[in-house]
Amino acid sequence: MENKQYYIYILCNKNHRLYVGMTSNLAGRVWQHKNHAIDGFTKRYNIDRLVYFEICDDPLDAIEREKQIKKYRREKKIALIESMNPDWDDLAANLSADDFT
Repeated sequence: MENKQYYIYILCNKNHRLYVGMTSNLAGRVWQHKNHAIDGFTKRYNIDRLVYFEICDDPLDAIEREKQIKKYRREKKIALIESMNPDWDDLAANLSADDFT
């Protein structure tokens, strides 16, 4: 049996407005954000650049981590992003095309 993974992720727009989310399909969720397939905050503010993610094996741990990061002050979220991605590159470019199917 394959071990399912869960992702806590941070997206931003060109003005660095941040969004924190959690999913079991990172590539698929990023595709939804990039194509504005879901109405709401990320569509309204054009938030579609993947700038940070973590991997978790347990869904409850992933949910708790997402809640924890959402409570962070903006400065702490920025430090978290820059610890992994100092140039704020769109990490979605590193996802395999196969991940989007």
